Amino acid sequence: MSCCDLAAAGQLGKAGIMASDCEPALNQAESRNPTLERYLGALREAKNDSEQFAALLLVTKAVKAGDIDAKTRRRIFDAVGFTFPNRLLTTKEAPDGCPDHVLRALGVALLACFCSDPELAAHPQVLNKIPILSTFLTARGDPDDAARRSMVDDTYQCLTAVAGTPRGPRHLIAGGTVSALCQAYLGHGYGFDQALALLVGLLAAAETQCWKEAEPDLLAVLRGLSEDFQKAEDASKFELCQLLPLFLPPTTVPSECLRDLQAGLARILGSKLSSWQRNPALKLAARLAHACGSDWIPAGNSGSKFLALLVNLACVEVRLALEETGTEVKEDVVTACYALMELGIQECTRCEQSLLKEPQKVQLVSIMKEAIGAVIHYLQQVGPEKQKEPFVFASVRILGAWLAEETSSLRKEVCQLLPFLVRYAKTLYEEAEEANDLSQQVATLAISPTTPGPTWPGDALRLLLPGWCHLTVEDGPREILIKEGAPSLLCKYFLQQWELTSPGHDTSVLPDSVEIGLQTCCHIFLNLVVTAPGLIKRDACFTSLMNTLMASLPSLVQQQGRLLLAANVATLGLLMARLLSTSPALQGTPASRGFFAAAILFLSQSHVARATPGSEQAVLALSPDYEGVWADLQELWFLGMQAFTGCVPLLPWLAPAALRSRWPQELLQLLGSVSPNSVKPEMVAAYQGVLVELARANRLCREAMRLQAGEETASHYRMAALEQCLAEP
Repeated sequence: MSCCDLAAAGQLGKAGIMASDCEPALNQAESRNPTLERYLGALREAKNDSEQFAALLLVTKAVKAGDIDAKTRRRIFDAVGFTFPNRLLTTKEAPDGCPDHVLRALGVALLACFCSDPELAAHPQVLNKIPILSTFLTARGDPDDAARRSMVDDTYQCLTAVAGTPRGPRHLIAGGTVSALCQAYLGHGYGFDQALALLVGLLAAAETQCWKEAEPDLLAVLRGLSEDFQKAEDASKFELCQLLPLFLPPTTVPSECLRDLQAGLARILGSKLSSWQRNPALKLAARLAHACGSDWIPAGNSGSKFLALLVNLACVEVRLALEETGTEVKEDVVTACYALMELGIQECTRCEQSLLKEPQKVQLVSIMKEAIGAVIHYLQQVGPEKQKEPFVFASVRILGAWLAEETSSLRKEVCQLLPFLVRYAKTLYEEAEEANDLSQQVATLAISPTTPGPTWPGDALRLLLPGWCHLTVEDGPREILIKEGAPSLLCKYFLQQWELTSPGHDTSVLPDSVEIGLQTCCHIFLNLVVTAPGLIKRDACFTSLMNTLMASLPSLVQQQGRLLLAANVATLGLLMARLLSTSPALQGTPASRGFFAAAILFLSQSHVARATPGSEQAVLALSPDYEGVWADLQELWFLGMQAFTGCVPLLPWLAPAALRSRWPQELLQLLGSVSPNSVKPEMVAAYQGVLVELARANRLCREAMRLQAGEETASHYRMAALEQCLAEP
């Protein structure tokens, strides 16, 4: 058989490619072309390669592209099978006068015909050809060779068909297709646009796996796309805006790419645009903000102007979309604008190294306030049937970000919305699995196909915690939150979250925000203890909370790196113990004794005596574990000392327990070993408060303090109350 005959047989693949244009019933095709059945029979009965070639040629001549429907293609496959195409793909001996790729081209053409059947596209005999098919994408040869171009087209036809099967993307990634596609695109040879289209599909279907298998090649494509984006002066820059988010890595974006992307976006957004041109640019900017914060924006005047422009455009888009009732909301665009507003909130509240100047911050806060007003207006219209929609979740998220930093403005509107927010948070908390799913849908809706980091039940509530912490300080909002049942919900949430950090759970895989959320809950409870003590006494949920705090603190204070959470738990527990002192759980039970022993450990280990060069006397200094977190810890420590002091007269067993722990003796010993000038007045007052209450509560404590030179130490530090107390019998 001649080389021309082989090429003609290869047209069978073209018939398969165009089969979607017309798919008549098989009996209709047979009635129009009865000869086809005889040729299929000859193909089935062929005894060698030459006879198969001849039969394929006859089949090709007997049918036209539009006459091959799915059933006919399947019958051709049944006649040919995979053995013959397999040999064509792997043989290296072509007939005399034929280029060496002709046999492979025919094999690929046959596979392309078969792969138009989804069932055959997922066949193991097709899947195991993925590695060899991938090599054809980057094979060198004459770019003008029609047969070679046809083979490239057929190869993309096969790979695209495989990608459309349920497990196809996974097989393509494992077979090296992603790297091959990247190289084919970067080579800009024939079919490179098909390579990019297939890459986009694979990234959308399995982004994490793609980056894991081919990160260097994908980064090379990102560099090329970013450079093209920066240089583009025509409509292609808008198309690139839509493609680029898919190619941003889940890890660090190369700095040169960030420069090109920012420069390209600055030119686009600085121009007068229609919405179809502007929206993809806003979504790309949101994706960069999500991935890099503000690191992709250059410092200096140009960067600050660009950031201000971004936030301004985002706020305008949000207001246009949400203020007009009845307008169809482009949820993906508005949610992207929310991400840019979050970036604006972060930069406006940053004290050091902010990209924005003070006048810009003032202006943007005013603009964002109007946009948040539109968000509140939208949420006020949300009925129960829409509460589980991703866009509602995204709107609550941006409101939570705003309230975390600003609660004084829009106070009336926020108070009116609080009942809805409590009900919404409660709904998602009680349906925790759906809350997880919503969090992921928001990321997909607005920013990228990237799966977000670990989430957990009650995610919407976590977003609202910082704002509620501020609001519980104010009388009006606090009363609304209490009336709507927020304290009970917060207690349940805290207890549920605490389970995630308890022994038996791998805390290393939990996001930091779980612990931050627990700390914020503690701050809210502290506000309620101070401003609504009656609520703590009467609501049973706080008794359960107290039991959890008592059971948890002993192990918590022993854990490295969790000192700040331990401080919150200890201080909250001590303050609640004053209010719940008559509870049976606090009457010297093992749990209560363990809690107070752990609280003493936290309070007593904060400071040590430290020698100083050139001085005979040591100075009072922070212990190493406390130094790094003291700025965040000291207020809790002083509050804890005050709360412990208040517990001593209420719990008769506490003073003897403190004496057995040797805390009062060691405290006096510490004060006696350092220079009084190194102890700040507020520290002296805190120490004296504890020592005086212990001395008043228990005679043995007074005797132990005297034996530790308590009277002399009191005199040195001018602790008049302690000195007077120790002078009594």
